[in-house]
Amino acid sequence: MRPLDPRLLRYATAARWFLFVGAVLGLAQTLIVVAYAWLLSRVITLAIDGRSIDELSPSIAALAVIVGLRALVVWLLDAAATRGAAQVKTQLRTQVLARVAERGPEWVSGRQGVRLATTVTSGLDALDNYFARYLPQLLLTVIATPILVAVMLANDLASGITVIIVLPLIPVFMVLIGRATQSVQQNQWDALQRLGSGFLDVVGGLGTLKIFGRERRQFVRLRTITEDYRQRTMKVLRVSFLSGFVLELAASLSVALIAVSVGLRLVDGSLVLSVGLFVLLLAPEAFLPIRQVGAQFHAAADGLAAAGDVFAILDDDASDGASIPNAVSMTDPGTAASALHLHSLTVRRQGTPVIDGLDAEFRSGHISVINGVSGAGKSTLVGALLGFVPYDGEVRLGDWTITPGSPRSWLAWSGQRPGLMSGTVAHNVALGEAAVDSAALETSLDWAGLSGLSTATRLGVNGAGLSGGQAQRLAAARAIYRALVHGCAVVVFDEPSSALDAAAELDLLRGLRRLADQGRIVIVVSHRPVVVAAADRVLTIREDAHV
Repeated sequence: MRPLDPRLLRYATAARWFLFVGAVLGLAQTLIVVAYAWLLSRVITLAIDGRSIDELSPSIAALAVIVGLRALVVWLLDAAATRGAAQVKTQLRTQVLARVAERGPEWVSGRQGVRLATTVTSGLDALDNYFARYLPQLLLTVIATPILVAVMLANDLASGITVIIVLPLIPVFMVLIGRATQSVQQNQWDALQRLGSGFLDVVGGLGTLKIFGRERRQFVRLRTITEDYRQRTMKVLRVSFLSGFVLELAASLSVALIAVSVGLRLVDGSLVLSVGLFVLLLAPEAFLPIRQVGAQFHAAADGLAAAGDVFAILDDDASDGASIPNAVSMTDPGTAASALHLHSLTVRRQGTPVIDGLDAEFRSGHISVINGVSGAGKSTLVGALLGFVPYDGEVRLGDWTITPGSPRSWLAWSGQRPGLMSGTVAHNVALGEAAVDSAALETSLDWAGLSGLSTATRLGVNGAGLSGGQAQRLAAARAIYRALVHGCAVVVFDEPSSALDAAAELDLLRGLRRLADQGRIVIVVSHRPVVVAAADRVLTIREDAHV
């Protein structure tokens, strides 16, 4: 694990700000330490010489000011670290969530949802320790240690040489301890991921487990995973305390070696007391930053491990090894496009074509149904239309050529999973709109077959309070609302009636017909005979991915 990952500076500009501020404060703190050691040695030397309190007063006052300044600089460094950590976490979370949204649901489905959630939430929270404890000491090691060693060399060559000889021993111990710490820390992080995944699996399948009377068997499994995580956490703590003890011992012996040398030379008169005290006060300060870097190494490991996972997501510029072109600027075609054309559309998975050379046309004012056996590539085709899946070939909306990375402001979509959240029906349909269009909201619910559902009805997590069919129609109403409010030319529905009875399905189809009658291109993925019968055109995708 690198002390400072360059990707942190690339993806989080707040880290650069913190490094600059930390360097300035670290330099100020170093100069204050030198002034503090010099003033304290001067006060002690003058007191031993028998000077009066009046003669000591200016030096004591200056020493008090230096102590106050040091406390202020330490506080400012802590405040900068806290603020820097908060800003870096915000920037990384914003970027990774934007990247997840850019990659789309298909990309997310290929990864562990729990690991992704843990990384973005509690994982990045561990960066607090990295910025508050580890990084400030790393800056002081780079800035303070060379300055203090140079000052010691200038005042007492023997003590300075002793520090130069002994100082490299601490990084040697740090490397040895760091390898062990990194190993146990990574094992603990993996155990946490297993614990989160196992708990989510149990919660997600609790209903099924309860029905078949197998819920108690999961107690043993969760207890085993939890015990494994506890043991690994205690191992991390043992290694951390041991590393701190070893580094403290090495630094203490090093300072003691300098103290013995200074004492012997003071006795034989080859060293002045003021210089001896000054050097002796600086010696612990020279060892302190590098010692703290080693002691706080474990505090940074969790945060850097989570940050590494975040960087892996941000660095993943492609899905399945294919690159997605950058978004292109284009005027929104609105609802005026006469048709959506696919020409020689090819989508590959790990080099193997899933859809190979597909040609199709979806006309405005028509309901077009895409059907075919499972695995033929229907969802892949929808993913390509949504821009989540890279493809070769041409997609044209009217006179506009659509690239995989271009904005999809002309498209509204309802997926197989409703994706509802806690809040009112209006909040779920409008989905983050600054101002809700009440007329469009009522129309959307009516066309989706939910005219009797109040927009003020509050839903629980994942749409709790609605039946499966109601949740599905509410997701369809969301797509209809977006099409009405934003003038989307294309509206895609993926299995919108799979959980509906015959009457509800007919209500939804009547709403889709009204949507098509406005001159929009309505595309429905469905196996349902009623939906296929209501279509103006049916596109059947066979397993060889040809129409």
